[in-house]
Amino acid sequence: MSLSLLLAGLVVLITHTLEAITGFGCTVLGMPFVSALLGVKTAVKTMTVLAWLLALYFVVTKFKYIDFKQYGIIAFFMLLGMPIGMYLFRAQQNDSLFMFLAWFIVVVSVVQLVRISTQTGEPPLLKGKAVIPYYILLFIGGIVHGVFSSGGPLVVLYASRTLRDKSTFRSTLCLLWTTLNTIIISTYLIEGSFKADVAKTTGIMIPFVLLGIYLGEKVHNKVDSKRFSLLVFAMLLATGIFMLVF
Repeated sequence: MSLSLLLAGLVVLITHTLEAITGFGCTVLGMPFVSALLGVKTAVKTMTVLAWLLALYFVVTKFKYIDFKQYGIIAFFMLLGMPIGMYLFRAQQNDSLFMFLAWFIVVVSVVQLVRISTQTGEPPLLKGKAVIPYYILLFIGGIVHGVFSSGGPLVVLYASRTLRDKSTFRSTLCLLWTTLNTIIISTYLIEGSFKADVAKTTGIMIPFVLLGIYLGEKVHNKVDSKRFSLLVFAMLLATGIFMLVF
């Protein structure tokens, strides 16, 4: 195994361990490093398939924890926004939107980390008119996903207020990523861009994903709800910072 593949494997291990704990983040956090090591075209396809495999594992093994109502709501609003994002992607006028999104994620994450650290109880579940701004966030998340394939951070803001149980949070988000990445991978196969070299690289990375799942499960089962929430928004903050830097 070459040094580049080994280093990419370590990145995959770390980022997929984090996603195995929280249910999101491996692609956004890992993509800059894997792209630098393996090239953008290989990295995008490889990371997409690896994220799909991890998410599918939790969908199958933690099926009972999935909240299908919330999954339906999230998927509905994101799929409404995705065509707009795909149009903006073709227009190639995305820099301002990307920077605004990154700063928005950073600010919101810091606010939420401060809130969780200082509060004694949990905020009420979203209901009534209070949920409408979060539906708008999901719609915008769909637009962002259509442009950058990284609308997850906005989904997390909604999911953190509607999916309180940590296992339900993780499993429901994994079903969403399985759905979206199935669509993306299907386009790779239809257009014939998933070549033999990419498949080989993906295969080499799979053991790192499996080890990440094992380690992530160990941590996930031990953290309490408050620490889990802190970890979720720390991951979100890291995502925003990575988007600004890379």
